Amino acid sequence: MPVLKFDAESLEGIPKSSCCKLPSKTMEEIEHTCPQPRTTFTEPAAFADETSCQCKAPHERLTIAQARFGTPIDRPVRVYADGIFDLFHSGHARALMQAKNLFPNTYLLVGVCSDDLTHQYKGFTVMNEIERYDALRHCRYVDEVIRDAPWTLSPEFLEKHKIDFVAHDDIPYSSAGSDDVYKHIKDAGMFVPTQRTEGISTSDLITRIVRDYDVYARRNLQRGYTAKELNVSFINEKKYRFQNHVDKMKEKVKNVEEKSKEFVYKVEEKSHDLIQKWEEKSREFIGNFLELFGPDGTWKQVFQERGGRMLQALSPRQSPSSSPTRERSQSPTFQWPFTKTSPPSSPKVASASISSISDGEEDEN
Repeated sequence: MPVLKFDAESLEGIPKSSCCKLPSKTMEEIEHTCPQPRTTFTEPAAFADETSCQCKAPHERLTIAQARFGTPIDRPVRVYADGIFDLFHSGHARALMQAKNLFPNTYLLVGVCSDDLTHQYKGFTVMNEIERYDALRHCRYVDEVIRDAPWTLSPEFLEKHKIDFVAHDDIPYSSAGSDDVYKHIKDAGMFVPTQRTEGISTSDLITRIVRDYDVYARRNLQRGYTAKELNVSFINEKKYRFQNHVDKMKEKVKNVEEKSKEFVYKVEEKSHDLIQKWEEKSREFIGNFLELFGPDGTWKQVFQERGGRMLQALSPRQSPSSSPTRERSQSPTFQWPFTKTSPPSSPKVASASISSISDGEEDEN
């Protein structure tokens, strides 16, 4: 065997009978074959009755100083933690993490009490024993699960599983007619305390469910559970379903309000730009209107041009007196009734003159 050297400071607190006793020849031949802590987490932890410790080497109990120092080097320190572990939560996991990290090389055994024992001493559980066993197997800190663990730890149980220390919170646990079921473990120097996680416990979770029972009953009815499965009466079922419909309507109204607020907010953001664009378009429209129909607009010029063309059409210019056409013409010349040389001042006057001339010709005939 290799020779280990320790200084005086490292041996402080370790009994001389434990660290200076030389093993006999028989003990040297027997090696420890205790299960080692898990190194991979691809599979759940084993059950104790499936892979129990079959090590034949003498199992000497350690002191806390020895365990923390890292001795013995040929086997892990076997730490036991027990509980009900109903509705397994983060408080349970933290307690097991503390138990796992108590010593450098810890093999954590976790005992889980059966349904019959739990219902007898503590009360009804939400999860049955099989579900609670399986939940512990899938916790990364657990190396081995002991099913149907005892309520009070006996020397025979400790010897059977070769337990070095028991980890639990330091609050006295009164049950089964005892003020503290861990008192004899503490007296034997095998108790190592852990810290409870405040604000989370199985009782707290059940209290939340009971307090908000109506909410969870309505939720499960909505998810397809029957009233019989939820143990809900016919009247309560109708009430819960009506409340679910009311909640849906409220949710729809709330969504509409939120969308309306969002729309109004977007309109308010763009209102300035919209008003500015409207003003620009209004000015442009008014300018185009005035350009067409104003005092100096395009339409006035068009009307003036058309009026001038009509006047020219109604009053054509006379031919010059010296023109050859006039000299050759033997027909009488048309004379305006008002003046001999000037045309009428307006189309109405011209038409009146033409009518008077035609009347005179009829009289002569």
